Amino acid sequence: MGPKDHRMNLSPIRRAGATQFEASNYADWSAKAQAHDVRSGKAKWRATDATDLYDYKSIARRLATLRAFRAAGDDKALLYALNEGIHGNMDGMGNERLYQEAQFGTKHLIEAYVAEIASALDHLASKKVRSIKPEEKRDFFNRARHCYGQSALMLSGSGAFLFFHMGVVKTLWQEGVLPDIISGSSGGSIVGAIVCTHLDSELAPYFDAKWLDEQAELHGAKPAEGKRMTSAQVRAQLDTLIPDLTFQEAYQLTGRHLNVSVAPSERHQNSRLLNAIASPNVMIREAVAASCAVPGIFDPVALMAKDHKGKRVPYLSDRKWVDGSMTNDLPAKRLARLYGVNHYIVSQANPHVTPFISDLKSPNSVLESVKQATVASTKAWMNAGLSIWEKPLSFFPALNGLANMTMSIIDQDYGGDITIINPPRLWSPAKILSQLSLDEMEDLIATGEAMTWPKVEMIRTQTVISKTLTQCAGTEF
Repeated sequence: MGPKDHRMNLSPIRRAGATQFEASNYADWSAKAQAHDVRSGKAKWRATDATDLYDYKSIARRLATLRAFRAAGDDKALLYALNEGIHGNMDGMGNERLYQEAQFGTKHLIEAYVAEIASALDHLASKKVRSIKPEEKRDFFNRARHCYGQSALMLSGSGAFLFFHMGVVKTLWQEGVLPDIISGSSGGSIVGAIVCTHLDSELAPYFDAKWLDEQAELHGAKPAEGKRMTSAQVRAQLDTLIPDLTFQEAYQLTGRHLNVSVAPSERHQNSRLLNAIASPNVMIREAVAASCAVPGIFDPVALMAKDHKGKRVPYLSDRKWVDGSMTNDLPAKRLARLYGVNHYIVSQANPHVTPFISDLKSPNSVLESVKQATVASTKAWMNAGLSIWEKPLSFFPALNGLANMTMSIIDQDYGGDITIINPPRLWSPAKILSQLSLDEMEDLIATGEAMTWPKVEMIRTQTVISKTLTQCAGTEF
């Protein structure tokens, strides 16, 4: 039995920011969303192929072709048709506007086409298909997987607001759409590490705020409510939540790729993304502790690793590390290079960022256009101002460092292809580094869930082919 559900007591702020439907879980929300679509006429819009938002005629032809080859049992022709091209924005069907019309899902034609491709891929990977040689199958799936790319979940820096990420991840995990590639900074690295170091059968309690609160109290890692955490208390909480594993060991255990952003505490050094590819022997606990070490507030952290004998040893012993979100909160380019990621789901919980970003990549209203233009102009003016003051500030190293760090934070891109945003709320900035009350923890988890529900079907549709290709590529033909 899962943890107690605390979502019934949604605050008015959360209801307004998350969804117009009060719901206790995703099944409840989806039923109400679909009922609303029937009343509003959007269910008819979903069932009607025609729209100028994508080339529906081409998608309909492709779907009919795939179905015809399946019905005729012509597996070679099916393989040829799939070889012709599989990508997420085929004929414009990745247009985000297609997911903004109805409360639930998108055009039935798109959903049927995506489902047919996934089914066809599973069919071709089956040993029942003997007309295609195993080496030909292997070559196809490896090429298709490489060309199609992968999805990743990026969890922003968040401090104590990490419980919003927990709600997001809980929903994605429960609905079977949690990507296997996860990055995290600061509080986001804690949530990512929990998911990537525990089997699915072990995860449920970690999404329960009451259980987490009890664990912290039990292990003496809980400061007084509202008090700022010390470095020792942060480390004690990490020790209760994260097994003492290396990045490689965690990947071998769960099959999930954890990526943690850190930065050297020394100046003039580049940030680093720790993972099972670039740093397989680094210990995750210390990596996460470093990612949570906000410069000037928490002490820098020395990373640890396992040597060839399995003994814990310092990793780059002459260097200490701090929070990497200041310079690289969402490491999209590095994930693209390491894993071939080209589709990003972002959980954005940073309170200093969320008022200025949108969950849409392109604006669909005048107000949103003005907002994005204003933010872009502000960035440009601030960068211009900093360049003017660059020489005078060089005589004051502390001020110069602060100015550069501020611009590094401002200049970053904090959204993705799908962005799930923690709604702005009237909380003191000091809370981000303080111990939250149980009610506040539960509130953030519930908010994360509610903000994710409207995105689930979009995520499902846009990630199912990638997941299927990954599974098929690992099949014994």
